[in-house]
Amino acid sequence: MGFWDRVLGREELPGPASAEEVATAPTAADINASLDRVERLVADPAVPGVVRARALAITTTVRRTLPRLDLLGLGSYDSYSVVATATDYLPEAIGAYLRLPRDWADSRPVEGGKTSLLLLIDQLDLLSVTMEAIFDAANTTDAAALVTQGRFLQERFGHAHAPELNLAVPTPTPAAEPAEADTRSEPTS
Repeated sequence: MGFWDRVLGREELPGPASAEEVATAPTAADINASLDRVERLVADPAVPGVVRARALAITTTVRRTLPRLDLLGLGSYDSYSVVATATDYLPEAIGAYLRLPRDWADSRPVEGGKTSLLLLIDQLDLLSVTMEAIFDAANTTDAAALVTQGRFLQERFGHAHAPELNLAVPTPTPAAEPAEADTRSEPTS
């Protein structure tokens, strides 16, 4: 765009994006590598146990959810949230906290009377609840299919008017011994 184009308010039309400008979605390997980095960050003994436990709970839930992302719908808000949590939200929250001096981050109120540590815990709790809800949603898809299949089977084979099926295997009973003939005569009256 030239000088006169800017002065006259002419906008340059965007051309085709170069390969470098097109962002690609993270692969499962990228997501797992990001989760590995978070786990290494919180393994530092300087990280408070409450942070470590919450972060590890989130990484565990994300890892359990990854194979089920297709059930949420590729490109859905939930699947995006899982990927963004693993690659952006979680690493950034923990990274921002770890860049602060420990004594300052854990003792100085920075917002609403809360320290950086308490703010981080709130953020981790929110991410944890959200990831658990998304994991449940992914599993609910299969659970709903199981319920539907059960209803179909009940309707198909479980009619009340149909004779009840006895699927028990009968156990053979020994043959009755022939009764000996009673040679006594009964008195007649």
